[in-house]
Amino acid sequence: MRLITILLSFSFLVSCNISSANDQQGKIKAPFDEWYFTFSTPKALPAQVTLVKLIDVNGYGKVFRTIDQPQGQSVGTWSQHAGKGTSPFNKASSPPQVIQFCWDSIIDKMVYETTLVFSSETKNKMLTTEPSNYSPQETYYFQYMVIGLAPEGKVRVWLKNNGRPNLEQTGTEITTVSGNELSMCKGVTESDFSYGYSNATKEFIKGKEYPYGKW
Repeated sequence: MRLITILLSFSFLVSCNISSANDQQGKIKAPFDEWYFTFSTPKALPAQVTLVKLIDVNGYGKVFRTIDQPQGQSVGTWSQHAGKGTSPFNKASSPPQVIQFCWDSIIDKMVYETTLVFSSETKNKMLTTEPSNYSPQETYYFQYMVIGLAPEGKVRVWLKNNGRPNLEQTGTEITTVSGNELSMCKGVTESDFSYGYSNATKEFIKGKEYPYGKW
């Protein structure tokens, strides 16, 4: 985990010094101009994402401090169509190689640091196109990623799948830490857990056994 954090930091330093005129011949070009990642949470079990760092498949780094925040209505287990499409903030041009992010689980009253290391399966799928299920004469791009954030710091990743159930990226290496193991996310939190739960959350969790579902 610490090695990944160091590599992320190094990549961001290097990428800041790369000119757009220095594109290498072997650069991977996606079939879309931008892809989007959005976060989803179970219904009434909120979380807040405070910092995201991303390295794409071409080695370029990007830092996100203004982030489209998690939303979700899944109950008991993840909906097969969880998440949404575009985002005004969470977007990049090339498929991801690594994403590392800080998030506050309001329901757990915990700060988590999650690292996603993507397999070639994700890159290859995001470079694929197919006819749209809604309009066959149009092209569908696998450019919408959903990251699920659930109680106990559980994280899952999917690609939206042309109107079909989300395609889970099972080859993704997912590592989540908290407490003394925090590195990049130490001191980043913006949440004050002392306020307790909202009335909507209190009502939803009443009579349920933590973690309120299978995630």
